[in-house]
Amino acid sequence: MVFFASGSGELACRLQERFHLPNISKDGDIVLGGLFSVHSSRFEELNLFTKLPEEIRCQSFSLRAFRLVQTMIFAIEEINKDGTLLPDITLGYRGHDDCASSKIATKVALALVNGLEEAYMGRVCTGPLNVVGIVGGDGSSESIAVARAIGLFKIPMVSYFSTCVCLSNRNEYPTFYRTIPSDYHQSNALVQLVKRFGWTWIGTVSSNNDYGNSGIKAFIEAAVNFGICIAFSESFSRTDPVEKIAKIVQVIKASTTKVVVAFAPSGEMRVLLDEILRQNLTGIQWIGSEAWITTDIVAPDKSARFLTGAIGTALRTVEVPGLRDFLLRLHPSMFPGDSLVREFWETTFGCSLILDNNTSRVGSSSQLPQCTGNETLHEIHNVYTDLTLDGSSYNVYKAVYTFAHALHDMHSCENGKGPFINNTCAYVSDFHPWQLLHYMKSVHFTTKTGEKLHFDDNGNPVAGYDFVNWQMDTKGGIEVKIVGHYNGTAPAGNELVLSPREIVWSGGDKEIPHAVCSESCSSGTRKKARKGQPVCCFDCTPCADGEISNTTDSIDCIKCPFLYWSNDQKDQCIPKKIEYLAFTEILGIVLVTLAFIGVCMAINITVLFFRYRETPLVKANNSELSFLLLLALICYFLCSVAFIGEPSDWSCMLRHTAFGVTFVLCISCVLVKTILVLMAFKATHPSSNRMKWFGQKKQRLSVFLLTFVQGFICALWLIIAPPFPMKNTNYYREIIILECNAGSSAAFYFVSGYITLLSCVCFVLAFLARKLPDNFNEAKCITFSMLIFCAVWITFIPAALSSPGKYTVAVEVFAILASSFGLLLCIFVPKCYIIMITPEKNTKKNLMGKVIEKRL
Repeated sequence: MVFFASGSGELACRLQERFHLPNISKDGDIVLGGLFSVHSSRFEELNLFTKLPEEIRCQSFSLRAFRLVQTMIFAIEEINKDGTLLPDITLGYRGHDDCASSKIATKVALALVNGLEEAYMGRVCTGPLNVVGIVGGDGSSESIAVARAIGLFKIPMVSYFSTCVCLSNRNEYPTFYRTIPSDYHQSNALVQLVKRFGWTWIGTVSSNNDYGNSGIKAFIEAAVNFGICIAFSESFSRTDPVEKIAKIVQVIKASTTKVVVAFAPSGEMRVLLDEILRQNLTGIQWIGSEAWITTDIVAPDKSARFLTGAIGTALRTVEVPGLRDFLLRLHPSMFPGDSLVREFWETTFGCSLILDNNTSRVGSSSQLPQCTGNETLHEIHNVYTDLTLDGSSYNVYKAVYTFAHALHDMHSCENGKGPFINNTCAYVSDFHPWQLLHYMKSVHFTTKTGEKLHFDDNGNPVAGYDFVNWQMDTKGGIEVKIVGHYNGTAPAGNELVLSPREIVWSGGDKEIPHAVCSESCSSGTRKKARKGQPVCCFDCTPCADGEISNTTDSIDCIKCPFLYWSNDQKDQCIPKKIEYLAFTEILGIVLVTLAFIGVCMAINITVLFFRYRETPLVKANNSELSFLLLLALICYFLCSVAFIGEPSDWSCMLRHTAFGVTFVLCISCVLVKTILVLMAFKATHPSSNRMKWFGQKKQRLSVFLLTFVQGFICALWLIIAPPFPMKNTNYYREIIILECNAGSSAAFYFVSGYITLLSCVCFVLAFLARKLPDNFNEAKCITFSMLIFCAVWITFIPAALSSPGKYTVAVEVFAILASSFGLLLCIFVPKCYIIMITPEKNTKKNLMGKVIEKRL
């Protein structure tokens, strides 16, 4: 679109050749020129430079583009009728068809800027520049070409349909504005749509032009940031050979993803879809950009099969009051001889208008019936009459008003308060393009629909889109239904609003399509990248023991805290199982029972010995040492219970010290009894006084001193570094073993070494006395008891090392009980047998006789 400022003075040059491209025009004080792709393709002959070039013949009439031309006319007439906006100034228009060609658009724009639609003659032209502003460019490529051509002259330009991100570059396009959001926002909207439905493995196709290349580049960059992978990315042009288009369709067919994002104008998509129809490729979930998602690119019966479920961004549909009625009032009689109106009428009604002799016929066919002139647009439903398909008409409407408000601000300037040098103003009747550009930067107005319009520093409006979905109507055709919105100014994460239940997917399915390279890794696993493949292609590896992942698609597993372990599903850290020899478990119950059986047996023997303390047998076996040994055994049995149950400070101290002292007490008693056996044998000689030398007091003192040494060591142990409970995780990673730490290792070794020393001495003495003729085989009983005693504790060492955890404690308790029962049974049971079963042997005569017999 171009603004013309009226000028005075004669033109200094004339046409050599005229444009013959279709246009529609009306004069005014200020004329707006429009660039519209009324025809979406063209036919050009090869220029041999031997004659004047042939005229460019445009083809493929676009009803949508013609609707945009009429929208421009409607907006201009509405402004002219508005007494408050640009009062006393009439706007005119001159809309041109650029045939979707950058070359033609540039040629038309330069002609409009110069105020002429003619080429110059040989002599130099002089005079003021008539046009100071231009708006237009249907496609991005056309706008880029025009903006580069007129930007050098500081002429502002507003586009209604060019979305290329590149046009936001103010260094290259300082005078470019647009009423449609940049593809930067559209790409973000499409990426958020893809992410919303969990698609991480998608394909892309794009047109090989500024629009497609820039748009798909912005989309892929945004997609990568959201963790979306591109299975394939193909670009093409409508002029590419059929073989290349067929190859792209083969790539789509062979891909593992069936979700394809298409960033291309309607012309390119029409070529691609024709090949898709030929190869009968169905089941593709199309995600479309605004350039084609609302256009009738294929016949309705074919689109119902191949495009049902397509979803994409569309310009917001805003109903402009009075626009629909204006469009329906159009009739060829309003524009006599206008080729664009005539072709529109013939295309819409399928008839041929009768033309004047001086007017050529473009796009008509002699085979069509003649139009009667009574046709009415009220009975037609197509892209021209349906304003709900897209918001392109509204964008044209806003573009016209953008220039109108900029001119109005210029017109409202007061002398002495202007923005230019010396506070001067510019006048609508005579101004420069850069002066209008100043007002364009700060334009801010509210449309009649209530929308506030302004531009950011890059000449872009506030981003907003509708999400539309191709659905089958009741008649078997296709209708485009709005299923959501995108607001670029909303807080992060809230830009996209969708109604998933209203969406129909590919093939009319209600189930969301699946598009992933690898299925999500569930909790308890982590993603392991496949070598040489995108990050979306991975394998799921279970977390190692002691590690978890509690989210899907976790990259790394989290190590559980020290006292926690992973559960079987590896999705939760649970407290480690605590293990100790408990009273309530079977093993603990058995050991406690055995300990109390031992205590009861020792008590019963004590009672029995006390009852028969005056008998020769009890007296001959040193009743005092026997009672002391029985008491030690009772304590020895009881101390084993301290090893069972949850370790605590007192139990750890008690189990180690009580065990050490009672152990030494038992060994001391047995050692003294062994010495007594040896003394008794030597004392049988009349002249021997050894028994007197090792009397009762010395026996007690020996037991006390031997036990006192152990008690002293244990006391120092408790004072310096007492045993304490600890949590041991060295044996099992998933189990915490509650055990007692020795505290001072030196004290532990001193206690253990002292026990070992006494045990060895006692065993050696008992072994030496095993054949001495003692009464009732006392020496043999002691020898057997010590043999059992030492065998049990020697066996305990490898058994404990091979049974970590609570079983170590169980083996230790078993060793205590086994050694205790060994002493109890070997030393006291034979004597109990004589006392209870054969009391006739419990006589002094029998004792003395046995000794004499053994001596002989």
